[in-house]
Amino acid sequence: MSQDIVTRLKTDAAYWARGNRFGDFSPGQSFTHHWGRTITEGDNTTFSILTMHYNPRYTNAEFARAEGHPDTPVNPLLVFNTVFGLTVEDCSEGGGPFLGVDDLDYGVPVYPGDTVYADSETIDSRESEKRPDFGIVTWATRGVNQRGEEVIRFRRTNLVRKAR
Repeated sequence: MSQDIVTRLKTDAAYWARGNRFGDFSPGQSFTHHWGRTITEGDNTTFSILTMHYNPRYTNAEFARAEGHPDTPVNPLLVFNTVFGLTVEDCSEGGGPFLGVDDLDYGVPVYPGDTVYADSETIDSRESEKRPDFGIVTWATRGVNQRGEEVIRFRRTNLVRKAR
């Protein structure tokens, strides 16, 4: 690429703030996160091995069937991370440290080939006493499979930037 093109691209580039800011959230506000994610057997095996989660229930079909599962269930931590990830664009992409998860409950098992979807509701929004450029927002998130069955629910809290 020529230096002229690179210079023009840099000159013409505009900052585009992504994500919502603190003032964009209010209790009772709902989000239906638009991306679903189909979890494959390869996702499950790779995630389980890379996180050194060697419980055979998630990597050994015969073991899982002996426990009464029709197939190898998806590692619950992968389910959590996938559903959490689906919420980022609407809830926390605007920036700010993650403060934690509370009241995490798993529902029906997820199996390879299932697609998970997420929705969230803003349940609390308040000023930060220690960080004046941030507010604290808490969302209740629910993950469901393609049949509408609940696979997970949790509350999570983030510091969220105020200004763009």
